[in-house]
Amino acid sequence: MNFPPGTKITITGDLGSGKSAVSRILCARTGFQYVSTGRIQRQLAEKMGIDTLEMNRRADTDPSIDETIDGIFVALGKDPESYVVDSRMAWFFLPRSFKVFLRADVIVAAERILSDPGRNSEQYQSREEAIEKITARKASENARFLKKYGADCADMRNFDLVVDTTHRTPEEVGTIILDALFTAERGNNGNADYTDQRRLPRI
Repeated sequence: MNFPPGTKITITGDLGSGKSAVSRILCARTGFQYVSTGRIQRQLAEKMGIDTLEMNRRADTDPSIDETIDGIFVALGKDPESYVVDSRMAWFFLPRSFKVFLRADVIVAAERILSDPGRNSEQYQSREEAIEKITARKASENARFLKKYGADCADMRNFDLVVDTTHRTPEEVGTIILDALFTAERGNNGNADYTDQRRLPRI
């Protein structure tokens, strides 16, 4: 599948829904560049001469840090290159992107997180603890983003495509996303702006 220059796919969703894995697959299949909040945070922390943990601490009292990160996402919307953006709020800052939300049953999500050795910042003692904290974090983040930006992450009408990844592999999810994007492109005459598109069915 070929997509017009400047196409942006923004990926957000539940913890443990496979956002990073799906993003990497999309980049491999499309040749789009990959951008993530984590990568931007690491680059900014390196520029500041501190680690990401210290930068996150400073962000609690220094709003310029979040403003810098948010500004990078806003600038991506004007970039002529094509991107897959893995970020909680990229769908909000890139309104012309193809906005994807990945859902996952919280029990399955907890098991995925517990079995992933790469999640050093998300360590839980049990599945029950993971479920409790995942649920609490989701509610907390949704409330914070609603208060700070007026962005309702819990309203699925904000997204062009919602995919349940509970019983799907990242490869299957990637195929669903690209098929939906191709369908949207055909209905949009190749114009990489989905703001006026009718929202696609939830899958």
